[in-house]
Amino acid sequence: MKNLFLVLILSIIVSCETAEKKDDQKTNPTEELTKKVPYASFGAQIEEKDAYSSERLNELYLGMEVGDTVDVKFASKVNSVCKKKGCWMKLELAEDKETMVRFKDYGFFVPKNSEGRDVIVEGFAFLDETSVDDLKHYAEDEGKSKEEIEAITEPKITYSFTATGVLVQGTDEEFESQVEKVEEIKEKTEEVETE
Repeated sequence: MKNLFLVLILSIIVSCETAEKKDDQKTNPTEELTKKVPYASFGAQIEEKDAYSSERLNELYLGMEVGDTVDVKFASKVNSVCKKKGCWMKLELAEDKETMVRFKDYGFFVPKNSEGRDVIVEGFAFLDETSVDDLKHYAEDEGKSKEEIEAITEPKITYSFTATGVLVQGTDEEFESQVEKVEEIKEKTEEVETE
């Protein structure tokens, strides 16, 4: 009887140690994603690890008021991007919501072909009231129809984000002709102003 009891105790201990090892081997979903897929970097250099999910960022937004700012890094998917320069993008959140991402000091852009790709962004989340003029401008950049643009008549509270650094799924080679250089745009603007 003592031997049976001892065998039972030993088997419980061994099964607990095996379960602990399996738990230790689990990794962060963001780390799993980034191990399989290369990312191209834009703006400040950031790392993939410790990024919130888009669902977690949505929870943060729900607790914010206009004027609040939260420093955060999160992983998401690009719903849309500025087709003219790559100067903004809209990222997927939970509950069919999205956040409007612009880039700090207009200092860098993302690839114009990044729609549908996974991204990791780092920066500042905040609520913003977007004017009718800005909403129409973004709709135009997005390639919306004239009727859709004219239907915009009221400002709206927007989940906004100012990114300091972005990782976009893909390689630098894939994006070579798809990324506008800020310096080139500034030069073009200066040439137009002097004419």
